[in-house]
Amino acid sequence: MTASGQIPEPKGQTVADAPAGNWVDRFAPTTTRPYLRLSRADRPIGTWLLLIPCFWGVALAAAADTAGFRMWDLWIAAGCTIGAFLMRGAGCTWNDITDREFDAAVARTKSRPIPSGQVTVKQAAVWMGVQAALAGMILFSYNAATIGLGIASLALVVIYPFAKRFTWWPQVFLGLAFNWGALVAWTAHSGSLALPAVLLWLSGIAWTLFYDTIYAHQDKEDDALIGVKSTARLFGDKNSKAWLRGFLVAAVVLMTAAALLALLPHNPSPTKLALSLAGIWGFGWHMAWQLARLDTTDAGKCLTLFRTNRDAGLIPALFFAGAALL
Repeated sequence: MTASGQIPEPKGQTVADAPAGNWVDRFAPTTTRPYLRLSRADRPIGTWLLLIPCFWGVALAAAADTAGFRMWDLWIAAGCTIGAFLMRGAGCTWNDITDREFDAAVARTKSRPIPSGQVTVKQAAVWMGVQAALAGMILFSYNAATIGLGIASLALVVIYPFAKRFTWWPQVFLGLAFNWGALVAWTAHSGSLALPAVLLWLSGIAWTLFYDTIYAHQDKEDDALIGVKSTARLFGDKNSKAWLRGFLVAAVVLMTAAALLALLPHNPSPTKLALSLAGIWGFGWHMAWQLARLDTTDAGKCLTLFRTNRDAGLIPALFFAGAALL
């Protein structure tokens, strides 16, 4: 027995690429751990990266609204937070179902719940359905346009795990899906989709290409052996930094365009405009900081820098929120 009174798991049942001492391994009931690991609850960075574009969307929409934030925006933020956890979990479960043979062949992933035999494919499919259904209940509390956008995102979730089998750019498909929340949250606040939200979404896609290329450098040798494509393999160690610099510039330019198109028609105060642009500037400088420290041959460094993108993405979210409060 452990100090908490729980029966310890058999040796080897933890997941190799999860952070040591994560809350799932330490505190979750033993029977729930394989399902929480399917959902990547032991690795919260993915939930943050799915959630942050939602924060961008609602905060920039509120900054562009002469009324600023409304009480309803608290539910938009809360619903997006819960929904991001659930849909990231459902998406990761779907990814593990479709990638179970690939995962079994890679040292970093063969300890995941399905290839290691902790859960069956059928059990994983049921768990995926439960998570998606709960997320759907939240989605249906929003307006009709938001509901339509949320449903449309399911096609991207279904396609993404297969992208690395037919394109060298699977990170584009990840970006399309992971930044959809910018469209959803903007529309949940404003009632309709608009060009600034689309530009914010495109900025997020460029950001995803940046951070997920860094992440993919961890696995490029294994990916080459099993035939999985990625931008890390496409660019290689020699050219990756040049491409990442381009993604950085694209993310900053597109987000700047989104902010200007959202704010300028409403004659914002100089302080509101400067605050919004300062957040974007900080976002860009954080990515530049990552790029200066990147060593694509050091898997540990790649993972560490990838995880810092939570902080990078929160910078414009906080500054947009500050602008909305002015």
